[in-house]
Amino acid sequence: MENSGSAQRLEVVVAGDEGSARLDRVLAARLPELSRSRLKALILAGAVHLKASAVRDPAYHVASGDTIIIDVPEAAPPEPKGEDIALDIVFEDDDIVVLNKPKGLVVHPAAGHETGTLVNALIAHCGTSLSGIGGVRRPGIVHRLDKDTTGLMVVAKNDLAHASLTAQFADHGRTGEMRRGYMAFAWGVPGRH
Repeated sequence: MENSGSAQRLEVVVAGDEGSARLDRVLAARLPELSRSRLKALILAGAVHLKASAVRDPAYHVASGDTIIIDVPEAAPPEPKGEDIALDIVFEDDDIVVLNKPKGLVVHPAAGHETGTLVNALIAHCGTSLSGIGGVRRPGIVHRLDKDTTGLMVVAKNDLAHASLTAQFADHGRTGEMRRGYMAFAWGVPGRH
C-alpha cells in the first residue's frame, strides 16, 4: 500500500479462494476495512484497475493471480459541522473514544436530524482526527445505538482503529476477544396481547 498525502493506493492479488470471482466480492473479502458500498462507488468511478485498465463493472470476473489496483481518494472533510454537545466520555486514547450515549441522542445526521447528533459532537470534540474511512457522513462510527437506547459506544479516531474495530464487530466475537452485550430492565409482569 502506498500513501500520497491521505490518498491510498491499494494492491490486491486475487488468491482464488475469496468465494466468488466477481470483482466487488473479491475486493470485499480482501479489504474488510472498506464497505461494499464504498468499493462499488470506487469501481463505478474508475478507481479500480486491472492490467492498467479501469474496470467499471462490479460484476466483472477476475482470475486467480490477477493484480487489482485501487486508488482510494483522500477522505473528504466531514459534511456535518462540529457542535459543542456534552459527551460522557469513559475512556479516550489516540485511537478510540468510548462514551456513554444517552437516550434521545441520534447517532448519525439524517433527514430530520441534520444537527444535534453524536457525529456533530464528535467532530467538535475530536476535530480532524476522526476516521473518514467509513464515509464522510459517519466519521469514526463503527456501530450504532438507536436514538432512545443508552449504552457504551466505541468510536474510531483514525483509519487503522476504524478498520480493526469494523473487523471485530463483523466477527461478532466468534474468533476474537471482543464481546458485546445488551441489558434490559422490566418492572412488573409484561401483559399478554
